[in-house]
Amino acid sequence: MQPETAEPTNQLTPRQLQLLKAIAAFQTSRCYSPTIAELASELGISRSTVFEHITELRKKGMLWAYPSRARSLKLTSKAQELLDYLNAQSCDFYPKPPTGIPLAGRVAAGSPIEAIEYKDYLSLRSHFANSDDIFALEVTGDSMAGDDIRNGDYVICQRTCLANDGQLVIAIVDNEDATLKRFYKEKARVRLQPANDDYDPIYSDNCRIEAVVVGLVRKL
Repeated sequence: MQPETAEPTNQLTPRQLQLLKAIAAFQTSRCYSPTIAELASELGISRSTVFEHITELRKKGMLWAYPSRARSLKLTSKAQELLDYLNAQSCDFYPKPPTGIPLAGRVAAGSPIEAIEYKDYLSLRSHFANSDDIFALEVTGDSMAGDDIRNGDYVICQRTCLANDGQLVIAIVDNEDATLKRFYKEKARVRLQPANDDYDPIYSDNCRIEAVVVGLVRKL
């Protein structure tokens, strides 16, 4: 039985459905919500048009947001059910080939070991967790070079709103800017510490943790 909230796509215009999908994709890939300007640029429409569609989607129970707070657009459960239903409808029913990179065995980086070949597949989801809480972000800049995190690397992140001192986090500062830094609590603020002496720490009393870093992927 299909969910009642997922069936009536006719209550949304094609543009409103496109906007919902864009918001969902942005949140999945970057772990925070897009601004109206970013949505307008992504869809090739004006900011006022985006604002009008967001207003209608909120009236229809598809979106909610914190008043006067940037990057706070969230899909409601009704909207998520609709997108899940549409994704299920678009899937084919033929067996899919294994995904990931072929994992052919082990290689020694110390003393040589016996070469035993086997066939498996290595994927990020299977290695870190098959969970919607896991996602990747491409690193831009060199502020974490001292932790051997370089420009162009991909950090593997796990969504959470909590972090311990010293953890690598994805944080939103002043409801606008996302940054990768080490997190430290201080008396009335937090310190986001870079790993490069060319950059100053970021001190903030308006910081929101979006994720912690659990892995790193690099192309040599």
